[in-house]
This record gives sequence, C-alpha cells and structure tokens, in this order.
Amino acid sequence: MKINHALAMALSALSAGLLISCVKPADDNKAPEADSQKVAQDSAASTSAAEKDSSGDKITAVDISAETEKTYLTHVANDIVIPAYADAAKQSDLLHDLAQKHCQQAPVSGDELQALRDQWLVLAQAWAGAEMINFGPATASMSNLYINYYPDERGLVHSGVADLIAANPKLTAEQLANESAIVQGVPGLEEALYANDSLDAAQCAYVMSASSALSTRLKDIEKNWQQNATNLLAIDKTADSDQGLNQWFNSLLSLVETMKSNAIDQPLGLTGKAKGHLPAATAEQSRAIINAKLATLNEALTDPVLTAILGSNNENEVADNLSTALADATTLLAQMPEDLGTADKATQQELYDHLTTITRLIKRQLIPALGIRVGFNSTDGD
Repeated sequence: MKINHALAMALSALSAGLLISCVKPADDNKAPEADSQKVAQDSAASTSAAEKDSSGDKITAVDISAETEKTYLTHVANDIVIPAYADAAKQSDLLHDLAQKHCQQAPVSGDELQALRDQWLVLAQAWAGAEMINFGPATASMSNLYINYYPDERGLVHSGVADLIAANPKLTAEQLANESAIVQGVPGLEEALYANDSLDAAQCAYVMSASSALSTRLKDIEKNWQQNATNLLAIDKTADSDQGLNQWFNSLLSLVETMKSNAIDQPLGLTGKAKGHLPAATAEQSRAIINAKLATLNEALTDPVLTAILGSNNENEVADNLSTALADATTLLAQMPEDLGTADKATQQELYDHLTTITRLIKRQLIPALGIRVGFNSTDGD
C-alpha cells in the first residue's frame, strides 16, 4: 500500500598528479601486515548480529509514492542540505570577524590566538558535516577542493601556505581566490593558525583573506542550492524516477566510505602501508572532524521523516540497526584521544570496523528497503 504523507573550475594551477591524488579510489590498498590481520580478526569475532544478517535479499522495499518522495526530498533540501552550507558560511564569517578584531595589532598570540583556533575548529566541523553532500554545485565546480584540499598526501598545504604568505604579506581575499586549491580553505587556515605560536602581520592578512574567500565560496554554494534545489534533487521528477533518492543516499554512503578509507584506514595504516594523514592533523583534532561526520550521518539516517517512511512497511529494524551502529561508533569515538593517531591499534581497528558495519547496513538494508540501488562509485568493496 502506498503511503501518501511522511514527515570551469578545472584546477589549472594543480598538476595532473595532484588532481589524481584527490580522487584516487581507496581500493588499491596492499595486503595487511601480520599484526593488522590479528587485530582485524579479533575485532571481527565480535561483529554485531546486525552486520552479519544485513543481507539485501531479506529486505522488502517500501512502496513510496511520488508525493511522499517529493515531501521527503524537499525536507532534505530545506532542513538538512541548505542549513549545512549556511552554517559553514556562518562559521567562516565568524572566524573572519574574529581575525579582524584580534589582528588590529600584530603579533597575535596567547588567548587571542587560541580564540581563533577554537573558531577554526567549529568551522572545520561545520564543513565536515556539509561534505555529506557529495553532488551538486560544490563538487560539480570542484569548489569542494578549494574548501578542503584533502587528502594532502604530499604535504603541499604546509609549504604552499608559507610560500604564499612570504610572497604576498598583504594578501587580499580577491588575490587569494585566484590561487590554487592547496593554499585555500579549511586546511590553509589550519596551517596558518596551528603551525605558529603567534601570527605576524602577514599571517594575519592571510587568515583574514582566507576566511573571507571561503565565506564567499560557501555562500555561493548555499545560494545555488536555494535557487536550484528542485533540479539538484530531482524533486520535480519523483513521478518518473528515484533519481533524487539515489543521489542523496549514495552521497551519504560515499561520505562514510571516504571517511573510512581516506580519514581512518590509510593514514593509520590499518589494512596496508600508511599513506597520507588524519584530518586536522596539524591541529591534532582528528576526533572532532570524524565526530562531526558521524553526527551528520546520524542526523540524516535517523531523521524522523525517513524513519516514518521505513516504518510504513514495518522496516523499523533497518532504522533501529542504523541507529544502534551509529551510536556504538559515536560512543567509541568519544572514548578515544583527540588525536586518533595516538590511540592504540586495537581501538583504531574497532572504529574502522564500526564504520564497516554502518557501510554494510546502508548498502544491504537501507538502500534495498528504499527500493533504490548502490551507485557505481561505491568504493568500499566489502
């Protein structure tokens, strides 16, 4: 029975090798070392029943009406997507205002520098949440790379920002906007704020310019979504296809897969040789970034409107399994140090396994329950 209601930018300044490093799939890891194998085996022994039983062919798809799908996608656009970009833009504005206030008289250090760092972390967490939207204007224009150039496997942000500041001690936001992705956005600001014990006048100029340029970029994305949400989420095509649902849930799947690979597995060397670095490595705040991403997944996957859709076909177990898996991962993360690289290997592996469980639940339970399909760009390989 149908339910009727339910709550360009081509990076010309970057070399081809750099661009490839940004989008290289995560499935080229080498065979794990002996100790990693043992940790994985020990952890696998305690795999949850939800993960073991998450077989797509046991799930009955919900019969979602075009009206319900339209209502849900409109809710996603207005209550999840647009607010995520708006919050990131707001936090960037606040960092810019704070920099203008404290940088009136350089050098900046002590409590004033700490206040800038604290606001940067709020901004970084806000963007970490907005990264769940893995389609639309941010990715189509490659603006996402100018906002967060990660993974920076060659350490280019560190040298790039230092060189830019030295060459342009009075840098403006307009000048910065024409520079390459490696010296902009959240990582560039992190480098400037955390790599030094104090900020001189040139570093202050960079922080003010980078936060201003970032705000402009984020506001442009937010405005694009406000004007084009119907097209971007195919809200007007629900009678003909499930394009919008496919885009949205595969975007969430991509978030957890990318987080699992680029932000956990590879930098910690869990299933192969260590490569790259943890998010917010210079700030030693990787836990905060991963936690923000988990919070975003939790908001989207335990959303009451989505839960109502699943419940219409008595698929409450799918929602319950997801809620439990997300809560387990969040609880474990809260017990880990701020710098996840300092956690013991067994705990790092346990976090990785929790993310694997979430990935499998999305692929084998949630997506089949919604009657849609896993996208071709899925990289988890489980």
